[in-house]
Amino acid sequence: MITRPLFAAYRLASSAIGPFAPALLKWRERRGKEDARRIGERMARPGQLRPEGRLAWLHGASVGEGLALLPLVERLTARGMNVLVTTGTVSSATILAARLPAGALHQYVPLDVPNFVERFLDHWQPDIVLFAESELWPNMLAAVDERGLPLVLVNARLSPRSFRRWQKAPNVIHEMLDRFDICLAQSQGDAARLMQLGAARVQVTGNLKYDAAPPPADGAAVAHLSAQIGARPVWVAASTHAGEEDLAFAAHQKLTQRFPKLLTVVAPRHAARGDEVAAQARARGLRVAQRSRGEPIQRDIEVYVADTMGELGLFYRLTSLIFVGKSLLEKGGGQNPIEPAKLGCAILHGPNVQNFEEVYAELGAAGGACSVADGPQLARALERLLSDPGLLRKMARAAAETVDGLGGATLRIEAALEPYFTQMLIEHG
Repeated sequence: MITRPLFAAYRLASSAIGPFAPALLKWRERRGKEDARRIGERMARPGQLRPEGRLAWLHGASVGEGLALLPLVERLTARGMNVLVTTGTVSSATILAARLPAGALHQYVPLDVPNFVERFLDHWQPDIVLFAESELWPNMLAAVDERGLPLVLVNARLSPRSFRRWQKAPNVIHEMLDRFDICLAQSQGDAARLMQLGAARVQVTGNLKYDAAPPPADGAAVAHLSAQIGARPVWVAASTHAGEEDLAFAAHQKLTQRFPKLLTVVAPRHAARGDEVAAQARARGLRVAQRSRGEPIQRDIEVYVADTMGELGLFYRLTSLIFVGKSLLEKGGGQNPIEPAKLGCAILHGPNVQNFEEVYAELGAAGGACSVADGPQLARALERLLSDPGLLRKMARAAAETVDGLGGATLRIEAALEPYFTQMLIEHG
């Protein structure tokens, strides 16, 4: 193919990284991006033995992709298969450790270095490989393909922004997509974009995230915080990024003119930013408590910074009014609104939700979500919903009913994979 020289160049460059991988990973560890106890897994030094029997390898980039795979993981383990789930981030490993079912295990994905990839495949010897969404690593794809293993892109998505970028390198993306036996797309739009870039076989099966269980929460923690909050009005700014927290604090100060007891909960997308976010609130003269420091929500607390990992399910249960972040930034893209919608929350969001445009379109059409253009519009939308409990309940109910009605991707994906399972039984019994 035309791109063979490019792949050869990539392979050579990535091979050269191998000797420097320990230093690179150590540097990442110092920045909190690697787990010191399991850093060997990033160089394909396995942390566990391969279980006997058939094994499916499922890979997702980070928290969102890994959690979306859980319904499929549960279906595969129910069929008696072993399942290996790989991700690349510390936060995803922490959360998946608590949520994977029996028969499934987690490893960090190795760096895309040829000898690491070969060592990983030699150890785990998967019978089928399922990559999630748009996770494309050239050496991994080539190694799996060269071994003749079934390779499927599940829950596949390709945003319009990514599509435009890949159009500048059409031969590169065509060669990677050509490695897949089939691409199982989230939507018709994703399917069309994948086919335009060279995917040979594409089928629309829906979004696995609609099938995922709501994020869990410790019942005692919910009761404890609910008791501290009492009857105060409360809203949550969830998965926020730098720049959005200050808009939330400005909205809070505007709203306290009408709701003097208002509590604003801010859950930054990256929990490590908790001190920074708390400092921003204090600079505005707001009284702040931080979850990571174990500080209680006392009567005078105006802002509660939810700077812990894996607890969004807790905060979604404290209110039915949620703003979902990474959507008021010029280079946003949005965060996933499905989890709060599943828990019966009305959704507010900014205009930049390209990464989840189909989901937001469905929620908006049903009246379960509302777009705001900027901070002042956010404050006005919050005021309207906080002052009209009936409207808030109606919007929250519409959000929950919408995501419930969009489920079923897991069964459709399982049906599409059935020929591969049959072939495994023929070959391995």
